[in-house]
Amino acid sequence: MPGEHTFMRRITSILFLLAGIIAGALLTFVLTGMVVRHATGMGLRQLLSVFQAGRTEINVDQPTVVRQIQQLQRLETVKYTMDKIIGGSKDSPYLPKFLVGDRLLLLVHGEVIAGVDLAKIQAGDIIVSGRKVSIRLPPAEVFTTRLDNARTRVYSRDTGLFSSADPNLETEVRQAGERQIEQAALQDGILKAADQNARNTVTSLLQGLGFSEISIQ
Repeated sequence: MPGEHTFMRRITSILFLLAGIIAGALLTFVLTGMVVRHATGMGLRQLLSVFQAGRTEINVDQPTVVRQIQQLQRLETVKYTMDKIIGGSKDSPYLPKFLVGDRLLLLVHGEVIAGVDLAKIQAGDIIVSGRKVSIRLPPAEVFTTRLDNARTRVYSRDTGLFSSADPNLETEVRQAGERQIEQAALQDGILKAADQNARNTVTSLLQGLGFSEISIQ
């Protein structure tokens, strides 16, 4: 019958229209996913998870924090440099200096490196509670004190009329120079600066791990 045929054609048209809409929506979704993956490296599954996740939960346990900090090991945070003239002499208790004396002035350029050895941190030094973390750092210490041989030289040397340069005198003056430069660095607060710099570095590390409340002792 004509009316029945007309009704069936309408139903068929509606079904084709719905199929076209569904196919178009799927094609749009796939194309969107391809564009997002090309731009961000994320697939459709990752994209959906972003919309479904709400907010990211960071779960960093205490052993992970200990391991991350220990990997910094000897954290060198301060370098102290200094130029200084150091003197030394060898004299005879029986003869005057101008006859058998040996006097040396050495212009030394030295450096002192200080920091915190984070490899010494133990599990009991770190407490983790959610996004809160408390850590007890080892004390700052001097790692190395050395003279720069390329910039250290003999400033002056005087030997007596009947004596020659003592081969051990320069070594002894160099050792004295290292001790004096380290002492000067300590007096200028190198350990305090090293401790503060280490705190700043560890704080940045912990913030990168997702902690919002950080206490460092």
